[in-house]
Amino acid sequence: MDVDKEISSQEMLKEEIKRLKKEKGAVILAHYYTRGEIQELADHIGDSLALARIAATLSAPVIVMCGVHFMGETVKILCPDKKVLIPDTAAGCSLADSCQADQFEEFIKANPGYEVISYVNTSAAVKALTDVVVTSSNALQIVDSYPKDAKLIFGPDRNLGAYINSVTGRSMKIWNGACHVHEQFSVEKLVELKKSHPQAQVLAHPECKKALVILADVVGSTQALLNHAVNSDCKEFIVATESGILHEMQRMCPDKLFIPLPPNDSTCGCNDCSFMKLNTLEKLRDCLLNEQPTVEVDAQLAEKARRPIERMLSFKF
Repeated sequence: MDVDKEISSQEMLKEEIKRLKKEKGAVILAHYYTRGEIQELADHIGDSLALARIAATLSAPVIVMCGVHFMGETVKILCPDKKVLIPDTAAGCSLADSCQADQFEEFIKANPGYEVISYVNTSAAVKALTDVVVTSSNALQIVDSYPKDAKLIFGPDRNLGAYINSVTGRSMKIWNGACHVHEQFSVEKLVELKKSHPQAQVLAHPECKKALVILADVVGSTQALLNHAVNSDCKEFIVATESGILHEMQRMCPDKLFIPLPPNDSTCGCNDCSFMKLNTLEKLRDCLLNEQPTVEVDAQLAEKARRPIERMLSFKF
């Protein structure tokens, strides 16, 4: 009975969210790492690059970003005349937090003459110090667009930066930051899973540590991993990225098996981003109802941060 009540309550929440969205003329964006029920209600789901591209084209007066705070900032920077909402301001990012703007600025000053490439998982203040922003979907191509002898700084993800260096043969100077989710995947548990699922392909995000990336069959952005799963003849996959993507993978490939790679210190069988999971139906309903909390970015800071984001969006690959 309690389960029935919970299902009924969720359905009522979903209907209320749909009503409020229509009433407010709002568009809901959701990252692949959010809860499945959030993704199902979104007008658009995607990785950071896809959501940035979509945000830049929207005409809706209200945009709700179901993701983490830096994503809300990116939407606000690209859509300064829109009201940008986020269900929970506490939805931060460990990778963005690992690169504070004042410290990154000192790092840049200590390396004069370097072009600065910043991952999208950064604050607006860090983006404002940057020449071009990248996502995991386009980082390799954008880095490779520079001459081989170009002096480059890459921040803040040390694993993604090291992966790009290894693939391109470059020696970018890399900021020492990381995503706590992708850092925690267990190589030992991957080996165990490969033994019990010998036919499974290993899909890994390049934010993972080098030892795990070496064992992967496919390394790529969240979108790239999803695309591979959809197009591959393989029927089993071990997935080394945030577990939220499994919802879309399973929806698009109901006949395939997706196994989340667990972290070192957990027996739960998955590796969730606690920040992404702060996005709930209740909070989504409340932020639409109250049109709060809003995402605000200082106008001068936004102008500086917009240039490297738009430069990223100008690349066509």
